[in-house]
Amino acid sequence: MRVRLDDEDRQVALGRRLGRALGGQGRVYLEGELGAGKTTLTRGILRAHGHEGAVKSPTYTLVEPYEIGGMRLYHFDLYRLGDPEELEFIGGRDLFADDALCIVEWPCRGAGWLPEPDLRITLSLGEPGRAASLEAFSELGRSVLATLSQELALDDVIIEQEREQ
Repeated sequence: MRVRLDDEDRQVALGRRLGRALGGQGRVYLEGELGAGKTTLTRGILRAHGHEGAVKSPTYTLVEPYEIGGMRLYHFDLYRLGDPEELEFIGGRDLFADDALCIVEWPCRGAGWLPEPDLRITLSLGEPGRAASLEAFSELGRSVLATLSQELALDDVIIEQEREQ
């Protein structure tokens, strides 16, 4: 599914919808060039779970943990990751537990180590704003896309959507 995001408010709104649909679980991989809005989308996901504080990309610390309403959410930024094995040293296997929501910026830097995502979102710059391409890789991911498809159709922001065969 490809979605039009005309401005920052639309990105945060998409993130909120994603957060609600994910229900505090899963692995979401965010791709796109610098400035495409990966952290903005993450802010929306965290807002869906009640986080009202600042959301900064953990570029130097690699991961920012959040404990919200009994849920564990982890925001990873792998941009400065030197080697995927570094994720092992920070306890990455424990952080990717099934009952946590893991949002990963720059997942290509963790290739070969990271588990398969439930959902991959690729953000791209456009006119106006940005666009998001969403792709599911699991039953959870497909369920999230089905929910989003229904909600986003009402907003008329879907650019294209794959048809079920």
